[in-house]
This record gives sequence, structure tokens and C-alpha cells, in this order.
Amino acid sequence: MTEATEPGARPRVRRQPQQARSRARVEAILGAADRILSQEGYEALTMRRVAEDAGVPVGSIYQFYPDKGAVVDALGQRYLEAFEAAIDELVERAVAGELTDLVGTMVDVYSELFRSQPGGMALWAGRHLSPELARADEASNALIAEGLRRIVEHLTGGPGGERARRATRMVVWAANAVLHEVFKGGGEPDLETVDELKRMLEGYWEDLRDRLTAAQG
Repeated sequence: MTEATEPGARPRVRRQPQQARSRARVEAILGAADRILSQEGYEALTMRRVAEDAGVPVGSIYQFYPDKGAVVDALGQRYLEAFEAAIDELVERAVAGELTDLVGTMVDVYSELFRSQPGGMALWAGRHLSPELARADEASNALIAEGLRRIVEHLTGGPGGERARRATRMVVWAANAVLHEVFKGGGEPDLETVDELKRMLEGYWEDLRDRLTAAQG
């Protein structure tokens, strides 16, 4: 994560933690923010409340984050980085010939990320995003779609052009929308809906694979 460079933009972090003790404190701060977002909501997220939950002096939070918005930005950036790392790993598995079930694996991987980041779901559901984080969200979705396009083209044996780019963007949009609905709120997720998402995307993938293969022939 880097500091904001746009004129008038809020610094997203005052300083990066260097020592192990400082890194552990930042982990505690962000972990507390995630719990508060998921259990109590955005309005309950205050610097004092984060300090209480993290078990740190409130002044220590200000060493790293100038305000509540900066904490939210740091937490949101962490969520996005996890999604980007996941698509990188899926690309590697596809190239290595280990991705035999594209749709099922992709949906399972991203479902687990949604499930394990309840604070992120609360944040995105309420759209309490700074302009910087909103742009980072769009860039992350574009990166995921690009990684998926690389997987599709590897599995179909050639470039897919604009058709593959459009299709993979649509898959990301559709999967995001459904998974946000499944995992928002504090109850048990509706896993049958996740299965329906797999069925829907599997049909789309089979059709896309046939069209791309035919175009290359």
C-alpha cells in the first residue's frame, strides 16, 4: 500500500511499520477494525472503539493512521490484495495443468475469500469507500478479469480477443454480485446459491469455450 499522491488527498498511512512489534500492532488494529465492521457496522467503527478492541492505546493508532477513513482504506486494500493474489495463483495452476475444474475451483476460492472477510463484506455492502479505494476496487476487478482471460486463453489454446475480454469481465461482475448477496449479513451463507452460481457459470464457460475454439479453427 502506498501513500496517496493526488493533490488534497488524505494520506492513507502515516508510516509503514518496520519493527516486529509495530507490525503486530498494525495487525491488531486492522483485525479489530474487521471485527467491528462485521459485527457492529461502519458507524460503530471509531478510533477509540478500535483501540479498545485491539487492546492498544488510541494514540498508537494515530502513529500509523490519521483517521478512521485511513483505517478503512488500509483494511479495504488488504481485502483487494487477497483477491489479486488468488487470481495469480489460479493462473499459475492453469499454466501448470492443475486447473481441471475452472468454474468450480474459481467459485470455491473466491467464496472462501468472501466468507473469511466479513468486515470487507460490511464495508462493500455499505459502499463506505473513499474515492481512492473505489478506484482500487475497479482496478482489482480489472486485474482479476485479466487473469481469468489468461486462464481461458490457455485452456482454449489461443488468443480470445475482445470476446474473451468481454466475457471474463462479465464473469467477474456476475460472480461479485452473487457472492456479495450470499455472504452479506451475519447469518449462515446460502451455499445452495453458490452451487447455482457454479451451474450458471459452467454453462457460460462451455458456450464460450466452444465459440473461442471455433473461431480459432
